[in-house]
Amino acid sequence: MKLNCNQKQAVEFVTGPCLILAGAGSGKTRVIIEKISYLINQRGYLPQHIAAITFTNKAAREIKERVMQTTQQKKISRLIISTFHALGLEFIKQEYESLKIKPHFSLLNTYDQFFILKKITTKYFKNNNVLVKNLTSMISHWKNNLVNPIQAMQLSQSQRDKLFAHCYDLYNKHTQTFNILDFDDLILLPTLLLDKNKTIQKKWQDYIRYLLVDEYQDTNISQYKLIKLLVGTRAHFTVVGDDDQSIYSWRGAQPQNLVLLKNDFPSLKVIKLEENYRSSKRILKVANILISNNSHMFKKKLFSTLEYGEVLKVITAIDEDQESERVIQELITHRLIKKTSYSDYAILYRGNYQSKAFEKVLVKYKIPYKITNNISFFLRSEIRNLLAYIRILTNPDDDISFLRIINIPKRAIGLTTIKKLDMFSKNINKSLYHTSLDLKLYQHFNSKGMRSLQNFIYWLSNIVKLAKHKPILAIRTLIQEIQYEKWIVKTAINTNIATMQINNINILLNWIIDMLLGNKVDQAITLDQVVERITLHNVVENSKSTEEQDQVQLMTLHASKGLEFPHVFLVGMEEGLLPHQNSINNNNIDEERRLAYVGITRAKKTLIFSLCQQRRQYGQFIESEPSRFLLELPQDDLIWKALIH
Repeated sequence: MKLNCNQKQAVEFVTGPCLILAGAGSGKTRVIIEKISYLINQRGYLPQHIAAITFTNKAAREIKERVMQTTQQKKISRLIISTFHALGLEFIKQEYESLKIKPHFSLLNTYDQFFILKKITTKYFKNNNVLVKNLTSMISHWKNNLVNPIQAMQLSQSQRDKLFAHCYDLYNKHTQTFNILDFDDLILLPTLLLDKNKTIQKKWQDYIRYLLVDEYQDTNISQYKLIKLLVGTRAHFTVVGDDDQSIYSWRGAQPQNLVLLKNDFPSLKVIKLEENYRSSKRILKVANILISNNSHMFKKKLFSTLEYGEVLKVITAIDEDQESERVIQELITHRLIKKTSYSDYAILYRGNYQSKAFEKVLVKYKIPYKITNNISFFLRSEIRNLLAYIRILTNPDDDISFLRIINIPKRAIGLTTIKKLDMFSKNINKSLYHTSLDLKLYQHFNSKGMRSLQNFIYWLSNIVKLAKHKPILAIRTLIQEIQYEKWIVKTAINTNIATMQINNINILLNWIIDMLLGNKVDQAITLDQVVERITLHNVVENSKSTEEQDQVQLMTLHASKGLEFPHVFLVGMEEGLLPHQNSINNNNIDEERRLAYVGITRAKKTLIFSLCQQRRQYGQFIESEPSRFLLELPQDDLIWKALIH
C-alpha cells in the first residue's frame, strides 16, 4: 500500500525538527519504519548514527524486524532501536567514569528498590508498606523532574514531604555506596551529565545524528530534556505523538511537551496524520465527538474511507454479575452469526479487578481467554530466585541477590550466621560474597552455620568462575546442583503450581540461552548483557504470542494502547469508574476522556459498551450512574439495549 500524501511528507522531511501528530490507526509505525529506511537508502545516513526511541520493548522489536524487511540486514546491524531506559543504560556503560560510578554496577528492579527503601526507612515508617510505596513514587517523581535530595528538601513544605526528602537522601547515599542504579537513574544520570559536560554532549550529538521518538506525548520532563540535549542545535529529529492518547500523567508523562517543542524549536514542522485505516466511520465519528470535549494543543480530526459501520450498542445490567453474563452472551451470539474467532474480541476495563466477573462466565461457557495484567513474569518467586543466582554470577558484590539465594534451597545458614556475616562485612568494608570468602571470618566465628556458609561460598565461587567462560554450562550446572526443580516440587502448594513454576524456569532458561547464542534478529550477547535485558524486561517470548492464539482478550484500557481488535466491549461505563472517582475528585476528567477515546479507537468493526445500575463496593451495593462519556456521544449512533430484570 502506498503512503498517503501526509505520510510521504512525514517520511521525506529530514532537514529540521519535525512533529508528526499521528491519530489512532493512522499508520505511524509504518511512517517511522519508512523514514528510517529513507534516511539510510536515500539520504546516506549510516545506521549507527540513527536512533529510534520507543516506550516498550515490543514496539522496539517490531520496528527493528520491519526495518529489516526494507533494508539490507548488514546495513542495519548497528542501528539504535531501543527504549529510553535501554539507551540510558548504554550511555551509562560508556560514560561511567565521568559519572563517577564503578563499571560493574547493579540495576535495581522495582521489587529490589522497594526492599531497599523498606530497609532504610524502618526507623521512620515501622515497615508500613503504604508509606514505602508512597515514598517510592515520590522519589521517582523527583528524579523525573531532575530534582536532587537537597532541592527536594528545599521544595518540601509539610513534615511528611520533609521526611520523604530525608529518606530520598538516605536512599541516594545508599545506592551510591553500593554502586546500584534504579530505572529512573537511567534517564536522570545521562541527562545531568549531558547538561554539564559539553565535551560529552558534543560526542553524543555527533554519534546520534538523527533521532526518532515514538509516543512522544508520554515523555516526562527528564526525557524531554534528554531529547533536547541529544539533538542539540542541529535539531535533526522526528517525534511522533498524539495528545489525544496521553494517558500516563500518573507516570509523569506531560503532553505539554508537545507545546514545548514549538517554543524550543521555532522552525518545527508539524505534519498531521488524520486518515485512520483501522475503524469504521461511525466509530471514528463518536471518537471525534467525545474527544472534542477536551481542550487541544493542536487541532486534528480523524477520518476514514471505510464503510460507515454497525450501530454501537449499550448494554445496561443490574450488577456486575449480570453485566458479565450479558456481555459474554452477546459475544457468543455474534461469533456464531459472523463465524469469527475468539481472538477477534477484546473486553476492556478501567481496573484489573473488573476482570474477575468476566473470567467466571468465560470459564462457565468453556471459552478460552487470555488476561493481560500487571503481574510481571519476572516478579514470580521462582523466577526472582533464579535471577538472583544469575546476577551473582555477573556481579558477586550484589548483596541483595546474595541474601536472597543464601538459603534457597535451605542449607542450614541461620539468621544468627547471616547477622554475623553482615556485621563482619561492614567492618572490613566488603560485600557479603567477598566477606564469605575471607578466611578470617571463620577464624573469628566457628559454628555449624558458618561451616554451612563456607561450603556454600566454596561451591558458588566455582560456579562464578565457570560463568566467566562458559555461562550456559554454569547456569545449567547451578540449577542441577542445587536441585532447583526438586526443591520447587517440595515447596509448592500443589502439583499444578509446581508444574507451572518448573515450566516458567524452563521458559526463562530458553530465553537466556537464545540471547547468549543469538539469532537472525539479535546478535549473541554476554551474560552481563542478558541480566541487563531481563532487568529492563527486554526479553522476547518464544512461545506463541497472544495474537496467534484463539482466545478472547481481557485487559485494562491502559494495556490496550497500541493494539486493535475487530470487536471491542468497553465495560464498566459508569461515573466513578470511567471517569474514575479519583480523577473526578482531582478534576482530571480530560485524561479519563482520553482513556475512553483510546478504548473506542481500538475497535475496527463493532463496539459495545456496558454499565451497571449498581456495583459492589466493600461488600455493599452502590447505585451507579451512566458515565458522562456515554452521554457525550451522538445518541443517533447508539442503541441502548433494554434492561433485563
